[in-house]
Amino acid sequence: MNQHRFIRLGIVLTLVLLAAGCSSLLPKSKTEAANFQTFDEARLAIESLVPLQSNLATLANLGIGPDKQPNTLILTHSDIARLVLNGSTRINEDLDKGIATCLNAGDACRGWELTASRIFKERTGNFLGDFANFKRTTETSGWRFKALILLVNNTVVYRAWGGQPYVHEVEVQSNPLGPLQESGPTIINGSR
Repeated sequence: MNQHRFIRLGIVLTLVLLAAGCSSLLPKSKTEAANFQTFDEARLAIESLVPLQSNLATLANLGIGPDKQPNTLILTHSDIARLVLNGSTRINEDLDKGIATCLNAGDACRGWELTASRIFKERTGNFLGDFANFKRTTETSGWRFKALILLVNNTVVYRAWGGQPYVHEVEVQSNPLGPLQESGPTIINGSR
């Protein structure tokens, strides 16, 4: 008797969920790897740095630094040389003055490579089709930002930025066999 009530309750809940549109039950995720709220906020912070004037205190006030900004890569002189010289051993006169200053400074030269982002992933579409693995639609939105800051003796000598101010991607995965899609190869290989 209790088993029949449990089954009826399950059927009723399933029908209620199907009638309600259920897209709110689909998974969502968020990745935040930034002290900045927007792409423009990050861009403006980097653009406010003045080569040969801004220093560590300026960077700290902006919330920039390996101890303040997650995912900041600390670059050594040799890392910077590999990054900008592409295997050459000579400093090209076409290089930005700040980069050349840093490379000529030897061990006094260091850099920070900042990576910041706010990415949201949401499965959209039909709950039943998604749940039964017939069709899954995932929408990704947000922004990604990268910046390079070079310092000599704690003074900024170069800064540059780039990235994606607007991310919008839609991934659609279709499985005509639904929940059986993944089990097909298992059944075939398991019968040998």
